[in-house]
Amino acid sequence: MTQLPAERKARLAARAAQDKRATDLTVLDVRGISSVTDYFLVCGGRSTTHVEAIVDAVRAELRTEGIRPLHAEGVAESGWVLLDYGDVLVHVFLEETRVYYALERLWGDAPVMELDG
Repeated sequence: MTQLPAERKARLAARAAQDKRATDLTVLDVRGISSVTDYFLVCGGRSTTHVEAIVDAVRAELRTEGIRPLHAEGVAESGWVLLDYGDVLVHVFLEETRVYYALERLWGDAPVMELDG
């Protein structure tokens, strides 16, 4: 398996999600406050089809670098899909599910990664 720095992995995943017009995309740098992972990418989709498209794009983008998720759970119909890349966790929500879980509020102490574009 290819080793890619966590920040680069998070940026590639963010770019793929942006390319699919994910809503309210945020990357939280949780290195200083979480022992579970280094980055949370949190974004939304307007429909289950949109969530699936975002998830597929992130998987495809990281696969081009030889990176596959260690674990994935949820389906678009449930309102939340999680892709676990070890040092990067990708959360793709339906907009209303995202509001309910409010991960950004839960991890409010985490700095937000600046993204180009």
